[in-house]
Amino acid sequence: MADDVTAVVVDDHPVVRAGVAHWLSTSEPPITLVAQGDHAEVAWTGPGTAAQVVVLDLHLGGSTPALPALRRLVEDGRNVVVYSMRADDETALQCMEIGALSYLTKSEGADHLVQAVRAAAAGQSYTPPALAGALAGDRSETRPALSPRETEVLVEWFQSESKEFVAQRLNITLSTVNSHLERIRVKYAAIGRQAPTKAALVARAVQDGLIGLDDL
Repeated sequence: MADDVTAVVVDDHPVVRAGVAHWLSTSEPPITLVAQGDHAEVAWTGPGTAAQVVVLDLHLGGSTPALPALRRLVEDGRNVVVYSMRADDETALQCMEIGALSYLTKSEGADHLVQAVRAAAAGQSYTPPALAGALAGDRSETRPALSPRETEVLVEWFQSESKEFVAQRLNITLSTVNSHLERIRVKYAAIGRQAPTKAALVARAVQDGLIGLDDL
């Protein structure tokens, strides 16, 4: 996992932001907090745009979960760790379906959060106790559910000779292409269906109806 990790924290409680900042800065090696704020826009402005990881609270000044902000971050290729008071499985799974790399409840403490941030910086998932329970209890035959952008990247990749061509076609960076493909593999791995190669990923996607043979 990456050593020189940078993060932005989005939470509407100053005390929570201060606590997370302390946990990150005192971890070994330290994780650099480049920006923080009470609104998701902090991730798209100033230093926040360069952060490797976005730690996102789901409730930002209201009772409605900030799922549109999460979806926008994921579609932009950002690595997101959701850090929330909500402990219900449905919310955790919904966030993972959208594309968060990890979901932690605020009762899970510093160690789990630091590990999740380090994993996300490397484009990898981290499964804390709350998320492990949610995944174990998930019996939906439709999972994993890919975001529209993930599906678009996947189909373009299957139809292309290189990831570079996908990046050009979709007007995104190669890093973003890799991030989307890694996130798709994470979703499959989380339900025990590994897809480490392109051929395996094609087979999984066809089996699950995510793509059709006409897409290949």
